[in-house]
Amino acid sequence: MERNDFYNDLKWCDCCDGYVRYLKSMEHSYCIDCGSKVRLFSENDWQAFNEKMRAGKPKGGRPAKKREAEAS
Repeated sequence: MERNDFYNDLKWCDCCDGYVRYLKSMEHSYCIDCGSKVRLFSENDWQAFNEKMRAGKPKGGRPAKKREAEAS
């Protein structure tokens, strides 16, 4: 059984060019290997995540009005 907790969590480090373990402070997280700030996703993964979210989002707005016979 895989534990989903802090000790198994990874974030993206631009400096190391990969997902790494990290130390978390009150405002930021830092790579345990090089000390650089890390973020949740790589740029490619972030774009893919946003596209997937956008695709699953229902289209907003009111439905188009049904026009009665225009040229009667």
